[in-house]
Amino acid sequence: MRTALLVALAISVSACGPESPADAFRDDPEAIKRGKSLFIGTCAGYCHTTVPGERAAPYLFDAQWTHGGSDREIFDTIAAGVPGTTMIAFKGKLPQGDDDIWRLVAYITTAATDG
Repeated sequence: MRTALLVALAISVSACGPESPADAFRDDPEAIKRGKSLFIGTCAGYCHTTVPGERAAPYLFDAQWTHGGSDREIFDTIAAGVPGTTMIAFKGKLPQGDDDIWRLVAYITTAATDG
């Protein structure tokens, strides 16, 4: 009985998967503020927008993400870009590297759930 309980516990814990790096940034108001600043200055400055409306790039705050809505999928889209579109790869292009991409993920997903 004890072994079965331990196996069930191990399966349930592993099913949850690893925590997203964005989770730590969601709990940090300064990280969200930086994510918002990065979005305004980089993403909204050229393609995306912070308010719904006609634009060449998708509006992201309705949580209707074309390339996947998990933290990892959003991170990968930002990092690698989207071939055949104006969405360039940001991997290695932001001042604080991957952490800044995770801050963007935290900001976008937080703002999408708040609005």
